[in-house]
Amino acid sequence: MNRRRFLLTSLAGALAAPLAVYAQPARKIYRIGTLHTTGPQDASERVTAFERSLAELGYVEGRNVVFMHRYSGLELTRLGGLASDLVRAGVDVIVTSTNPSTVAAIEATTTVPIVMTIGVEPVAARLVKSITKPGGNVTGLTFDVDPEQLAAKRLEILKELVPSLVRVGVLWNPTYEPGTLRFRGTEEAGRKLGVAIVSLPLTDPDHVDRVFSEVRRTRVEAVTVLSDPVIFTRRAQILDQAIRHHLPAIYALREFVVDGGLVSYATSLISQYRRAALYVDKILKGAKPGDLPVEHPIAFELWINRKAARAIGLTIPPSLLARADQLIE
Repeated sequence: MNRRRFLLTSLAGALAAPLAVYAQPARKIYRIGTLHTTGPQDASERVTAFERSLAELGYVEGRNVVFMHRYSGLELTRLGGLASDLVRAGVDVIVTSTNPSTVAAIEATTTVPIVMTIGVEPVAARLVKSITKPGGNVTGLTFDVDPEQLAAKRLEILKELVPSLVRVGVLWNPTYEPGTLRFRGTEEAGRKLGVAIVSLPLTDPDHVDRVFSEVRRTRVEAVTVLSDPVIFTRRAQILDQAIRHHLPAIYALREFVVDGGLVSYATSLISQYRRAALYVDKILKGAKPGDLPVEHPIAFELWINRKAARAIGLTIPPSLLARADQLIE
């Protein structure tokens, strides 16, 4: 090939290359928003699990997906503005953490799909029309199969730990709407099991010590700790007070046991976020959220911390140890 022909061929190739690039369809970049009632630190493990699960499904940040995480840091009044911010940013789906964040997302949009990771009694809370046919733009996962049923199981575990148990305190947050459903469920379960239920409300995150001061006055023998964003972020203080008072306690999240609590009976938040990724995948592929049934938790796990038991002088019955899904020594 002579020099003139070589230059002409090279020039033609150079001119054709951009045309070929432009002719290719642009890769779709999905925008996925998440809305949390807590801060980044408390949600980090769940967010990481969610992103990894989506990566396994082919959604990789920097390649075909952009994540937009929003955190209220327990300032629930900020949720509405954060949800609206996600809608204005053009997200393809919003993944919510708790009922308040789901409500905020619903109020911000009737068109952007919303996936709940922790829906508490979503029909009663009017988040969806029904479990099997949610309707609207919301679907996802519940966190409680039934508040009374779950409360009864936790009280039964406490009675195994303390056979003479007659008075149980319930540490809960009355300002957190789903907490009322859970507390009422615990009251009803206690009535059926012959256990007196004592309310230990925590409305101020800085008053954990005051709540536990009621334990001695009310002669509570054990505590069941319900879950909500405020209680979760104050778990270090709650665990410390439970040990100080030598008080057997069962928790609604396994994270408490990992951090030094006695026992938990709960579904996994990590599992909830991983399963939420499956919903997001279906929606991004064209499924309508209103047609996707809401799913109940697939498993509840019993976690026991034997070190915590020794700290309060409690012997875990062998029958309970045998049923444990996880033992922490």
